[in-house]
Amino acid sequence: MKDGAEVSIVTVQRKGIPTTKTSAILVASIYAGTNETAAMLSASKGYVGVIANTRGKRLSKSDIKPLEYENTDVYEVIDWISKQSWSNQKVAMFGGSYNGFTQWASMKHKVHPALKTIVPMVAIAPGIDYPMENNVLHNYSYSWNFYVTNNKFLDFEASNDFNRWNTLKNTWYKTGVAYNKLDSLDGQENTLWNTYMQHPSYDEYWKKMIPYKEEFAKIDIPILTITGYYDDSQRGAMYYYNQHHKYAKNPNHYLVVGPYDHWTAQTKPEESLRNYKLDKSALINIEEDLIYQWFDYILNEKEKPSILKDKVNFQVMDTDTWMHKPSLGAMTNDTLTFHLSATKTDDFYTLKSKTNTSKIEMKVDFKDRESMNNTEYYPWPLEKENINLKDGLIFKSDALTEDVIINGSFFGNLEFSINKKDVDYSVIVYQLTPEGNYFHLSYFIGRASYAKDREHRNLLTPNQMTQVSFDNSKLISKKIEKGSRIVVVVNVNKNNNAQINYGTGKDVNKENIIDAKIPLKITLTGKSSISLPAWNFAKD
Repeated sequence: MKDGAEVSIVTVQRKGIPTTKTSAILVASIYAGTNETAAMLSASKGYVGVIANTRGKRLSKSDIKPLEYENTDVYEVIDWISKQSWSNQKVAMFGGSYNGFTQWASMKHKVHPALKTIVPMVAIAPGIDYPMENNVLHNYSYSWNFYVTNNKFLDFEASNDFNRWNTLKNTWYKTGVAYNKLDSLDGQENTLWNTYMQHPSYDEYWKKMIPYKEEFAKIDIPILTITGYYDDSQRGAMYYYNQHHKYAKNPNHYLVVGPYDHWTAQTKPEESLRNYKLDKSALINIEEDLIYQWFDYILNEKEKPSILKDKVNFQVMDTDTWMHKPSLGAMTNDTLTFHLSATKTDDFYTLKSKTNTSKIEMKVDFKDRESMNNTEYYPWPLEKENINLKDGLIFKSDALTEDVIINGSFFGNLEFSINKKDVDYSVIVYQLTPEGNYFHLSYFIGRASYAKDREHRNLLTPNQMTQVSFDNSKLISKKIEKGSRIVVVVNVNKNNNAQINYGTGKDVNKENIIDAKIPLKITLTGKSSISLPAWNFAKD
């Protein structure tokens, strides 16, 4: 690298002496030792497979620096590839998760002339969806840092030491010590984690890693983004997609999304996902077929993949069909809007079609470490017979009078007052089927003080009514049959999976159980609404 650092590179070619110059398929990855099969597949398809590992990994003598230097290093790797004797000066990139992030990072400053296309799958966006989600720092990334930095390859022993990680989060929760004491409890310094905690806002530390605002405008190459409805990094993938469309003029950017998670959206989905049986049409081979059909289309002027009938291509769960639209906005022609109401039947409050004068109260005692809140936000399994009716405020709609397809990301506007300066809140949306099962559609977790601006914290005024809006939930497409009901769970995030925001207004990482003297009291009003974007065939 120009600054003297080293990046380790592996190339894979077909046997024999090449007679023509060849395009390269590049994977830029921190996961040293795991991408050789992908490079060999590229070679078998007639390309040169190239793996570039993050500086410090594999044979590099440099210090291991996750995230920080991909914005320059990957560009230099592309430049190096373009100057090889076998290169035809055409480079394509693909990869998922971290390996999706590196593709966008390579274009932070400019697009290399040799880079002809990228295929980012389930791409993380540092500071957006990793290691925090809507400014709430989750502790799953704590162990990842050791996994990728303990040695030149990967420390599977540390990563798979579930007893260590479960003991750590449970001890932290039970004792009520500050979040910034995690590595003290663990007994091993976690330098990268401590760095994360110094940047709770989307500040310059995060902005330097990937394109920011107008920097997306210069990205003019064809792009195929792939993600899943249950991909943990979906909001990262969609952040890039949305920002590119916001700042670039008519970007040549396609989207494929279906009932996949973080793994199957990079490979080939199995027949079932978390106990849900996929439609046959969803069973596409992403890693072996779709990706290389795209590369052949862009690099070799062959036919476009048949699934890409429009710019936005999504599988509609429970219909065994795909829909194809020119934009995300075109996915929707109707909206189901529900307002919270204090009217209660059995264990359920009511969702109503109109605003009302209701006030619904909830108290959360942060001193209480025998129980947790918002423990069922994560969609696993997707369908179950029961949910915990004591965890949060549970609202239920009337039965739907016709079939409808939920298409897109649900959004909401919560009007409430709290006796604190901040709160981490959650909204989960279920389909209650006519058979009485709960199907997890989507969820949102966010910090109220960052609802208006992820770059600047704006504290709430205690005991004053405020409105907090959000639209960054995970998108989904699913048929909701007649007779189903919509169930909404509004909650406060208090569990062992993420920071606990005690609401003092101080740095959340420094708050501890001493700050929990007064329970949080939140009062929601009937002006609060949850809206589900929908496709109504009667309006088509």
